[in-house]
Amino acid sequence: MSLPFDAAPTEARVEKFWQLSASFGMERNAYHNYLNEIVSDRYALINGFQLLRDELQFAASSPTDMKACGADMSLPSVVTTLAYTNCGDRIHQGEATKRYRDVVASRFATLSEIGELKLEAFFPAGGGTDNGATLAHVTVAHELDEPLKRRLYEGNPQSISLVAIDMKTHVGRLRENGKQIYGKTRESPWREPRAACGAIAGALTHYHPNNLIHRRIRSDLGERNFQFLSSNAILTSDGVNITMAVAANIVAIRGIRNTAMALVQEMDERGLAHLTASTTVNRPSRDDLVIYLARATVFNGKVRIQSLGTEAKRYSGQLVEYAGEKRLQLQYDDWDCDNLPIEEILYRVRSSGL
Repeated sequence: MSLPFDAAPTEARVEKFWQLSASFGMERNAYHNYLNEIVSDRYALINGFQLLRDELQFAASSPTDMKACGADMSLPSVVTTLAYTNCGDRIHQGEATKRYRDVVASRFATLSEIGELKLEAFFPAGGGTDNGATLAHVTVAHELDEPLKRRLYEGNPQSISLVAIDMKTHVGRLRENGKQIYGKTRESPWREPRAACGAIAGALTHYHPNNLIHRRIRSDLGERNFQFLSSNAILTSDGVNITMAVAANIVAIRGIRNTAMALVQEMDERGLAHLTASTTVNRPSRDDLVIYLARATVFNGKVRIQSLGTEAKRYSGQLVEYAGEKRLQLQYDDWDCDNLPIEEILYRVRSSGL
């Protein structure tokens, strides 16, 4: 029989996590965002626990000598699983995805017995979620089977599971004739500019009601945002059109919110979720940049979300000198992007039943 859950150590880590600073809305190097925002935050939530993510650590009951690899479940432990979304557009693959796998997934995704990363990977057009409830269900359901969960829970009253989910949309960026353009990029120097993200751009500029992807993106944006973004341009202080960047941001932020609320129904009292949202900025023949948009936790009866807002008409931006070039800094009303408000939503905790 599992020991009564001691939530206090994890609750303390969550409180400490929310004291950590975070900077949102700025185009930055992918390594910077993945390390200084996602990885550092996620480790803060589980420092001090025995980290269980290698399938060999679950081999204690093996009839072979592999049982020597099995972890000591009597120690305070955390089992991690990782899911991410990424637009299926090929321009959002390759370098952008490799950076993420190398920096984030390599630390928190499950590792197979032959050393391969096992991620829950979703590639919906637009990069948001086909359905937040499905994403939440699949990610949690695949983490641990019931016998392993029982061993974890019976081993130590402080042991938990960490569900890590990262949502990534994308937008193209060109710089031609001294002018920055968002919403288009080139796949190579020999290609003509094309829309990126094509699904979001298509939904806003050539909406077709029989196109299921267009309908989903319209729903992700919300009708008020869809009407505004399809008929208005959002400009920076120096006249650069960032409408498509704002649309990509809102899709990702809606995705993190919907998935966080769905996790409430999927995790038991020992489940801790950490979610992030970002937009990759695809640049031709150069490393992609990343705009960090939102972070959230779900634990012990409380959902907390810190993010830029979801009302398109309240966005603006400016190009600032950074790392020797012009980088976009988004602005939402008069909010301080280094100190965004934290929203809290209470929920009823579900018992493990073990």
